[in-house]
Amino acid sequence: MNPKKFALSFKYAAHGLKDVFYREQNFKIHTVAGIVIIAAGLFFHISNLEWLVIIITIGIVLALELMNTAVERTVDLISPEQHPLAKQAKDAGAASVFIFSCAAAIAGGIIFIPKILSLL
Repeated sequence: MNPKKFALSFKYAAHGLKDVFYREQNFKIHTVAGIVIIAAGLFFHISNLEWLVIIITIGIVLALELMNTAVERTVDLISPEQHPLAKQAKDAGAASVFIFSCAAAIAGGIIFIPKILSLL
């Protein structure tokens, strides 16, 4: 393995992350939501298993947002004019983020709602 190429792969990944963060509103929203959830986890002293669920869930939501952005940009490059298949590809990418975000919200509810109710 070439150490220089290996180091460059991290540089390229960081550049992609920065680019998507600054250009994509939904990625910012999911990032802020993840930070809020991490703060809630610290506040409620969630268990190791709950942390595992939260961290994996946040990671998957953000990764899906990145992949959705990659799909959208690739489709825009290949098909700059409107085309039904281009729309379907972009909609499917967005739907993948939506479905997992719903699952993440349910998981968060299962973890945090009982803790919130115990404060009341």
